[in-house]
Amino acid sequence: MPDASPADWSGRRLHFVGIGGAGMSGLALIARSLGAAVSGSDRAESSYLEGLRAVGIEPALGPHDAEHVPPGAEVVYSTAVPEDNPERRAAAGCELHRAELLAELARLKRCIAVTGTHGKTTTTGMIVHVLRGVGLDPAYAVGGELRGTGANAGWGSGDWIVVEVDESDRSLLKLDPEIALLTNAELDHHTTYRSRLELEETFREFMGRARIDVVWERPKLRALCTAPEVIGYDAAGAVAEPAGARLWWRGLEVALAVPGLHNAVNAAGALTACALAGADPAAAAAAIAGFGGAKRRMERLGETPAGATVIDDYAHHPTEVAAAIAAARTLAARRLVAVFQPHLFSRTRALAREFGVALARADAVVVLDVYAARERAEDHAGVSGRAIAAAAADAAGGRPVAWLPTFAQARALLEATLRTGDVCLTMGAGNVDSLARSLVAAGDA
Repeated sequence: MPDASPADWSGRRLHFVGIGGAGMSGLALIARSLGAAVSGSDRAESSYLEGLRAVGIEPALGPHDAEHVPPGAEVVYSTAVPEDNPERRAAAGCELHRAELLAELARLKRCIAVTGTHGKTTTTGMIVHVLRGVGLDPAYAVGGELRGTGANAGWGSGDWIVVEVDESDRSLLKLDPEIALLTNAELDHHTTYRSRLELEETFREFMGRARIDVVWERPKLRALCTAPEVIGYDAAGAVAEPAGARLWWRGLEVALAVPGLHNAVNAAGALTACALAGADPAAAAAAIAGFGGAKRRMERLGETPAGATVIDDYAHHPTEVAAAIAAARTLAARRLVAVFQPHLFSRTRALAREFGVALARADAVVVLDVYAARERAEDHAGVSGRAIAAAAADAAGGRPVAWLPTFAQARALLEATLRTGDVCLTMGAGNVDSLARSLVAAGDA
């Protein structure tokens, strides 16, 4: 069994390129808590930098520069950081992919790793919340800030570490967890995988590394699980309620404070993993009722000056968009207005029609232009959010659909049309939350 006590990292110096990201900031926080000297850089301000500054880490902002790297530091980078990055070059071979660092941390405790195309952050957050609630105090690294802890990572005193692991670049294959949880499997990263079969092979390899696989009870997903022990979960009979859901798990009635039937399924998986980690089932079921969600996951931001409720969600795949809209429907809005920012040109090109069909389930739709992230527009000529807007209009049955590429255009329309009783649901993995917050800020002014 791995050593449950933390290692002494006081002799290490780690420099994180892109330290303001959800994953990198969490690793930096844990490294600092283990005693390492931590520095980092990012091109722009982000919400995660506040937590870093609170523990004495002051990132260098602006263009990446070799001068930012302290002498003798191990440089931690993600797949999004190219080899010719000046801070990677300054590492002089002393560099570490973020997945390698996460795997190093995971080996220090017993590991629960959560993967899948959708629901990873919420499911991981639920596990962390429950294990903390029953006194098992896990370490954790999650891809979003948990409302219950105000952080996306921490080093607990217990035996377990709970981590969210990403299939987007196959980096999950660096880990060998004791318990692996698979939420679902859909093709989402079209520059990494040429087909769903390639994606499934990655999940199959990862799940085979664990001692116990926990999986949503679906034949195609169970077929990807090859650990010595495989345990399925489901939330059949779950009921959506205003701003919440209710499910039955192992004969126990479980109430959730987060909306949507998809979150009932997430909860069933999280509770199953917690029971395997030693949590009493009844105590676990009681604890999960207090889970308040994660930042940018059906996050209620406030109201506009006209009295419309603004909710922000990280949905960036058609399945996630449909689930977010269904969850918002439980709020019994007068009108549900969906605002979507596509993420990645490659995903937009491949899934424009599916995005349009999912968005058409709202009462009104606004589509923004693509958030490029790690891709370049010049490599994807002719791809824009307009294709999603056109697909939404085709499927909307006459309900209004607007193609408004810029935030300024979208904000002008929304401020003019949102009314009391409306719900404005912003969705996307880019920076659309800033648009959402601006609508609410106008109400606070």
